[in-house]
Amino acid sequence: MKISRFIKVCMAACLSIALVACSSSSSSRSVSIPDTKDIQKIQDRGVLRVGVKKSVPGFSEKKDGKYQGLEVDLAKKLADDLGVKVQYTSVTTTSRETLLKSGKIDCVIATYTITKERKKEFDFSTPYYISHVSVLVDDDNIKTLSDLNGRTIGVVTNSNSAKDLVKAMIDQGLINGTGFDEDNFDPTTWTTGVSFHVYDDYTKCDAALTAGDIDGMSTDTSILKGYTTGSRHLIDAEFAPQKYGIATKKDSGLSEFVNNEVKQWKKDGSIKALEKSYDL
Repeated sequence: MKISRFIKVCMAACLSIALVACSSSSSSRSVSIPDTKDIQKIQDRGVLRVGVKKSVPGFSEKKDGKYQGLEVDLAKKLADDLGVKVQYTSVTTTSRETLLKSGKIDCVIATYTITKERKKEFDFSTPYYISHVSVLVDDDNIKTLSDLNGRTIGVVTNSNSAKDLVKAMIDQGLINGTGFDEDNFDPTTWTTGVSFHVYDDYTKCDAALTAGDIDGMSTDTSILKGYTTGSRHLIDAEFAPQKYGIATKKDSGLSEFVNNEVKQWKKDGSIKALEKSYDL
């Protein structure tokens, strides 16, 4: 397993170099850069500041002081096409919105699901990846949603996973939906059928599962796969599609450029190649 993992990392590194090489010659595909104040400010600064996570294997994680993953590579490609360097800022599900609103970062590429509520506050690119919500457990007796009755599940602050899980159980008639308010759901107070513990980030949630403090952890399958080790397994259920987009400030002069970039990467196969290299 160690050799296999090593080979995958090497392959991902080689592909990243190849993609960077392609993006460095992006002038050959005539990258269109809108003439906006926001983009001019970034180019004058010489740095694109991007919010990424540090504990999501395959997407963005920090190892030995360096960031790596699909989202890290996308950030680098954005910066290359703007003709600037990239600066990574570690964000969490709690801090990413605050940092973007305050102007401390220019965009967020951090497994950030596009929702109706979030689109009221931020601009989002077309989705670059689609995942689903599930639950990771370390108990052979937990295999389906119905097995979660009476269990405690770990989730991360400001994520929709707890709400999506409860809704899925209600929809399947596994628990009573009385009192469920999708617009004002609070995982810390929900106790019907399943209860929740909320953690700051995935590493703490992972540690709680290892310690036996929770019976499972729930988030997107793309994230959970990075924590599937040993006897752990995903339950036999996926629900609530999660479309990841690159977020920028509402009405930002950077938004159109970012959206066009993602469309181009989907068209030319860059994103598919990264998915394959990071085993996503």
